[in-house]
Amino acid sequence: MKTMLLRPLAAKKSKKHSIQAITALLFVLLIIGASIYAFVYLKHDPTLTDLRGRLQGASALHPFGTDHLGRDVLTRLLLGGGQTLGYSLLTLGAALLIGIPFGLIAGYKRGWIDRLFMRIADAFLAFPDTIVAIVLSGLLGAGIGNLVLAIVIVKWVSYARLVRSTVLSESQKDYIRIARTNGLSDARIMTKHLLPHIAGHVLVLASLDLGKIILLISSLSYIGLGAQPPTPEWGAMLNDSRPYFQSRPELMVYPGLAIVVVVLLANMLGDYLRDRFDVKKEVQP
Repeated sequence: MKTMLLRPLAAKKSKKHSIQAITALLFVLLIIGASIYAFVYLKHDPTLTDLRGRLQGASALHPFGTDHLGRDVLTRLLLGGGQTLGYSLLTLGAALLIGIPFGLIAGYKRGWIDRLFMRIADAFLAFPDTIVAIVLSGLLGAGIGNLVLAIVIVKWVSYARLVRSTVLSESQKDYIRIARTNGLSDARIMTKHLLPHIAGHVLVLASLDLGKIILLISSLSYIGLGAQPPTPEWGAMLNDSRPYFQSRPELMVYPGLAIVVVVLLANMLGDYLRDRFDVKKEVQP
């Protein structure tokens, strides 16, 4: 009886999460599409300064006004979204490409390879991600490329640890023993049998991690370690607009609100995937 009562509630919750996920995905695609549109059909040069038209309010020519150098805010906001999202996805993809193979090999082979990986992972996990990323960015030098590299160095460990723990669990199951008995090579077992089982876990962690990466890139660009002027990027736009907060607060509100919305959308999508793959216990946001 209790189970019968819980089923409609679970179905209702699942439907609600599905609608939220679709909405979040559509909004993210809309932001990406708007960034592409602004890049292809550019009406304003995002780097061209016009000191005579600086700090103007909203108008038909400049719907969001102009910044302290006379540049169109809307154009820079859209192109900045492409920069922030693009580099965040690039960072996430690079971390996955490094972390998944490391985790697969360490979890399946074990032995000295696993011990070496665990020592490396422990060294990275001894300090918060943000602190390590700031230190590495400072050592590598300011620039969006160095910032992406610093975050990848920090982030690949979490994916490798997740993959390793899942492989350790799956390797003890009967289907893996049967595959070994049938003479399948280690590479084939890892790619054909183990990789599909870890795909859901990795996808959930990646979706939840996307918002964190966006915040990292934006925050480090805000303090000058990421995108450099005149590149339009949300964190850098926040930093550029800081001296004019009292006279033109909307110059900081626009990129700040964009960051908040995109991070919330990414988290909504991650929550849906976490429920969809039922990995709440294994993957923490």
